[in-house]
Amino acid sequence: MAGKAPTQERLNIFKKIFLINSKKLNERILMSEKNKSVSNTEDREIKISRLLNAPIELVWHVWTNPDHIKNWWGPNGFSNTISKMEVKPGGEWNLIMHGPDGVDYVNKSIFTEVIKFKKIVYEHISHPKFVATIEFESLNNQTELSWHMLFESKDQFIQVVKTFKADEGLKQNVDKLQNYLSKELHYE
Repeated sequence: MAGKAPTQERLNIFKKIFLINSKKLNERILMSEKNKSVSNTEDREIKISRLLNAPIELVWHVWTNPDHIKNWWGPNGFSNTISKMEVKPGGEWNLIMHGPDGVDYVNKSIFTEVIKFKKIVYEHISHPKFVATIEFESLNNQTELSWHMLFESKDQFIQVVKTFKADEGLKQNVDKLQNYLSKELHYE
């Protein structure tokens, strides 16, 4: 066969194979690009995970009860007034964070997903806008807490981190939660 020109039938077979493989390759490239754009949020998110020394029932209780959360919410030096906290899908959460500098920060959020002892998702609808997802996992008598904040844009994320030091504030918030849990366990 060497030296013979391929027949038209063979050329048609090669074309079909080439077209099929090209189409599959293009589909894989498109899916890969689509997945990159969907999952690449690293430039506008804050994440923190912490193993808390308290059972999940207590962690959930102090997270979802306004009489408790007002005592530990926010960065160091802040106190809180909660006027409404309906921890259910569609429920409102209205609070004022009182800063150590005397400035009041009005916050309004809407809970979008609540799965008892598993997950809380809320959309912070006052400025700055973001979606927070808090996941809880029971590990013996401890709770793994994973907290994720996703901002609308990279620019907004940068502004919030620079202006409000939101990344450090979230760490302080979780530290305050752990300290509050320790006090609650001590008094039980």
